[in-house]
This record gives sequence, structure tokens and C-alpha cells, in this order.
Amino acid sequence: MIYLDNNATTRIHPEVLSAMLPWLTDQYANPSSVHQFGQEARQAIEAARYQLAALAGCRISEVIFTSGGTEADNAAITGIAAGAPPERRTIVTSAVEHSAVRETLAGLARLGWNIIEIPVDISGHLNMRMLEEALGEHKTALVTIMWANNETGVVFDVAAIGHLARQHGAVFHTDAVQAAGKTPLRFSDMPIDLLSISGHKFHGPKGTGALIVRRGNKWRPFIRGGPQERDRRGGTENVAGIVGMGRAAAMAVQRMEHSDDNARIAGLRDHLEQGILGAIPDSHINGDATARIMNTANIGFDRLEAEAILILLSQHEICASAGAACSSGSLEPSHVLRAMHIPERTAHGAIRFSLSHFTTSQEIDAVLRVMPEIIQRLRKALPAI
Repeated sequence: MIYLDNNATTRIHPEVLSAMLPWLTDQYANPSSVHQFGQEARQAIEAARYQLAALAGCRISEVIFTSGGTEADNAAITGIAAGAPPERRTIVTSAVEHSAVRETLAGLARLGWNIIEIPVDISGHLNMRMLEEALGEHKTALVTIMWANNETGVVFDVAAIGHLARQHGAVFHTDAVQAAGKTPLRFSDMPIDLLSISGHKFHGPKGTGALIVRRGNKWRPFIRGGPQERDRRGGTENVAGIVGMGRAAAMAVQRMEHSDDNARIAGLRDHLEQGILGAIPDSHINGDATARIMNTANIGFDRLEAEAILILLSQHEICASAGAACSSGSLEPSHVLRAMHIPERTAHGAIRFSLSHFTTSQEIDAVLRVMPEIIQRLRKALPAI
């Protein structure tokens, strides 16, 4: 099997699994217990907190462990909304956020919050002029804009966004789920107040994540029930998962600082794109070709449906994903591609290939061998759309 759907989830690294196993078997104590058995679990959690802080570039005390990126996004947004002054009832976001942000904001809109979506251009970049205008016109409590888009890989200028938010007295949260482990985050040096991470995007276990909250921020927790995480997130900690995410974070830092593997992955992605664009007519890169994370390629194939392409890829044991979501039995372009105003003829046939540190050049060559045949077969068999 060739797995090129790593923005959805990554394979857990064998070293991560090995680090987790003792905490799933023999070392099962509750980390809140005062006996030595429990305190060993507590020490393991704090060691992982140190590793996450190194990945995020933040203080150890600013790391709050969560069940994943979705919880971290929800907690960031609702926590700031709960503590916002009554005169600040606006939240500014982008038109291409993950559903974890979009759905949370939709819920706040039903409670009377003013939600402003800033558009992007055809390359996927945020309209910074409209962002500045929105912040100038509205007393804003929160700006929540992602670091890197999960469908196109396009990277936003979070430093510039954060500076604008601070100039207008707004808190800035960024969903860094797709950026963590792929680019240095440097939270302490950035104008960012809250940052979300998910462990399974960088070869850690599913069900793990973290919210980084800058010290002194007026953020209120939304999961209560115990004193865990310094009264910021109640519930007995997932020790094995936290240990695994910590190990995955440490390995990601090591890769970024001491290896050229990110450059290798970028080279494989570029080889994939060049091979497809060179061999298949009417194929296009969706999003900025340069300002994006190194592992992501979103390619649109004119006059086709993504679902049909994915089915034939799967028959060749190749896993990718659609830049579209299935609705009522018909495939519609995703909100990201619609927001970018990608032409319908291209957006319907958009495929996301996302690579990882396990991806090989042989796998990319195998994809390039079958893609022209798949697209040619579909264009002959299916009516043009």
C-alpha cells in the first residue's frame, strides 16, 4: 500500500509505540495519586510537556494537554469568548478554516456573536487589507486563523496577522495542526496568544493534542471536573497517549534541526507534481506553489470527479483524499476551494496528496506510472462536467 493521505493522519512511529507500551500495561497508575506508582506517571507527563514545549517553542507551563486538535480549537475559541468583555462581541476568522473552528464559530453565532470571515485569493492567501479593515471597524475579542491549510498546504503570515490583532486589542489563536512538526513554531517569539496542536499529524497517537496558552491570557477552561492541567482541563490524563505525543514531538524537533528530511519530502512532492502536470493535460496545482508546507500537493483534474479518481487509485492500493466533501450523495467542491474561487471544472476533480517521513521515491514513481492511465480512462468513460 502507498499511503499519501498524511494530512488526515500519519502512521505512528515505532519508537513512539515503544515509548507508550509500558504506560498501557505495567505502569498504569493514576498520575494524580500521591504514591510512588502514581508519581512515576506524573513525571512521565511532565517530561512529555517539556517535549511539547520544545516543539511549540513555548514555556512548559503554557502547555495544556487535550484529546486532539479539535478539542484544542474548541477550547481556545470558547475559552476566550467566555472571558471577553461585553463590548467585544466580534470574532474574525478566515473563509478556509477547519471544521473544528468553523462549527465552533457557528455555535457562537447562534448565541449572538458577530463572526466575520476574511476571504482568500485564488492562491489561498488571506486578504490582509480586509482583515485590517474588519479589525478597525469592529471591537474584536478574538482572531482565529490557521497557520497552514489542511487541503492546500498554503501557509498564512501568522506573524503579520498576530501583529494586527494586537494593534487592535484582540487575542490571536492559530490552528497549527498542519504546521506542527513541519515548520518551527517559535510561540514565545511570535505575536500569538493561543496555538492548537494534534499529535497524530506528526507520527504520534490519535486522541492526543495540546493547546498552548500564553501566560497571563484571560482564557477560561471549558472542561471541568478535576484539578488536572493546573485546573485548566479536568479529567484523568491519557498517560500513554501523552508520552507518545511527547516522543513524537521530540523526534519532530530532531528532524527539523538535524536532518534534511523535510527538504527530501518537498523534493518528492515537487517530483510528483511535475510528473503529473507534465503527463496529464488540464491538470492544475490548487494554491500557492511555494508558500506552503512541504508535504502537500492539491491537484485539480479538469472535467472529472474526485471520487472516481480516488476509487481507481485505491484499486492500485494508493491512498489519497479529495479536496471535496460528500454531501447528499453528490461530490461538491470543498469550502476551501470554493473560497479560493477555483473553477468548478477543476475543483470537482481536486485530489490532495500528502506525504510523510515514511514516503519513498519508489512510491512516488509508482503513483506517476498509474495516474495518466487513470485520468485517461476516466475522461474516456465519464461525461464531461
